[in-house]
Amino acid sequence: MRSLNLKFPGTGQDAQARGKIVGYTLLLMGTLVLMGVLYQLKVVMDEMAYWDSRISGIERMSQRKVAPKILSASGNLDIKKEVARANVVLSQIDLPWESLFDSVEYASGLNVALLSFQPDADGRMLRIGGEAKNMTALLDFVGTLERESALEDAYLLKYEVKQDDPQQPIIFSLIASWI
Repeated sequence: MRSLNLKFPGTGQDAQARGKIVGYTLLLMGTLVLMGVLYQLKVVMDEMAYWDSRISGIERMSQRKVAPKILSASGNLDIKKEVARANVVLSQIDLPWESLFDSVEYASGLNVALLSFQPDADGRMLRIGGEAKNMTALLDFVGTLERESALEDAYLLKYEVKQDDPQQPIIFSLIASWI
């Protein structure tokens, strides 16, 4: 049998130089990966420290007994005024607007034009101002308001016939209370 002459690559100086380059490259890449992992570890540790401090702060606040704040006399007076104003607004919002509008709209008809509508929530009164074509239409309007289920005690406060207008309409003001 004959002997074989095998030549392996990397057995010369060229191969040794290439091996050193590959070794240093792998060392550099390993170092970069290690630095990335250490940076991620630092970020996670910082976040954990932040949340630990938040949790301990919340626990301290929940364990601390908070004394009620004592307001000064002027602050207390301001709060009472604000509450009173809020109650006035709430009483106006709480008015039976739909039934009031429906009652007045039903009573007005074609011969009466409504010009003003002023509810008074405290007195449960409703002031209505308007213009009627004639006295019959005005009296029918007042009578119809009196018969409405949402209103009672409709009274004509004042009226005035417009003499300078050829149709002579009647300007009126009346008051009614709602139930």
